[in-house]
Amino acid sequence: MPYAKRRRTERPGDSSDPSRAGQELSPQDPAERARAICLRLLTGTPRTRKQLADALAKREIPEDVAREVLSRFEDVGLIDDAAFADAWVESRHHGRGLARRALARELRTKGVDATLIDEAVGQLDSDQEEATARELVARKLRATRGMERDRRLRRLAGMLARKGYPEGMALRVVRQALEEEGEDTEGLDENFS
Repeated sequence: MPYAKRRRTERPGDSSDPSRAGQELSPQDPAERARAICLRLLTGTPRTRKQLADALAKREIPEDVAREVLSRFEDVGLIDDAAFADAWVESRHHGRGLARRALARELRTKGVDATLIDEAVGQLDSDQEEATARELVARKLRATRGMERDRRLRRLAGMLARKGYPEGMALRVVRQALEEEGEDTEGLDENFS
């Protein structure tokens, strides 16, 4: 079977039509590019206004165009930093066991306004935070059996500290968990400091 003659596909500017020859594609409208970038980024996961602004700046979208597009996205509800912060706190506290301090730090790095952060982490009360700390210690407690008491304390309290729990709460929760296991906790607080 003979080979079929391949047709050359035309590209813009390649045409033999004299009216289109030499005509270059105009660069895409910056506002249209900005909208496309934001929509693509928002498709996978919610983002803060600052995250989107940073992405637009990285792609060299003019600042005034970016500001206009982001404001429009806020107006129609596609960007909502308060809702983002609330969802972040709910997800990261229940999913990873993070305390208010760690959640606030993460939200600051995402560019959320301080008042919105305070409102979002304010949803967690001390009792809820302590209950989560107890659950985390209970899950990790079995893995520390057989270690000396002070090492167990450091390991468990350190885990809570990395998740943003205050030192006093971490020590109290770990001490209670060790006592419930029958461990002698006399003088434990002094050894940790």
